[in-house]
Amino acid sequence: MEQKVLLLIAVPLPFFSFAYLYTSSGNMQFDMPALPQILSHVIFGLVGFLLFFQYYAFRKKIMLIRNAPATLNEKLTHYGKATFGRYWSLFWAGLLSAVGLFIFDNQLFTIAYALNLIFISIGKPTPDRIIKALKLKKEEKDMVFEINRREN
Repeated sequence: MEQKVLLLIAVPLPFFSFAYLYTSSGNMQFDMPALPQILSHVIFGLVGFLLFFQYYAFRKKIMLIRNAPATLNEKLTHYGKATFGRYWSLFWAGLLSAVGLFIFDNQLFTIAYALNLIFISIGKPTPDRIIKALKLKKEEKDMVFEINRREN
């Protein structure tokens, strides 16, 4: 799960980095078509929606998982699916932020990407976060920590 999440984090980063350097350096020039400003607002609104949606949907799924009479394996499987859904939303929010910054040179997209990074940091699945989110008890806690240990 960790590798897939890291991949979803890493892919938008070079696109945003390029867009940021392009808009802040002034050394490069691309002939961009003049797009209506309303499209900037639509993209920004979509980014905002994705940031809100990923948080809300993840919390809702966690509450369902937490309250379900399931084994730890089933809970972890559902937690993994909820996490992937969250990171797919963050992936698209990051890409749209990069596109919005590149095309419209609007620094609000930089702020949106910074918020995206905050959600990425807060949501990264670690044993402590899994235990806290699912409110696991002593025996289940130990099992989650054991899963995280790597063999040499």
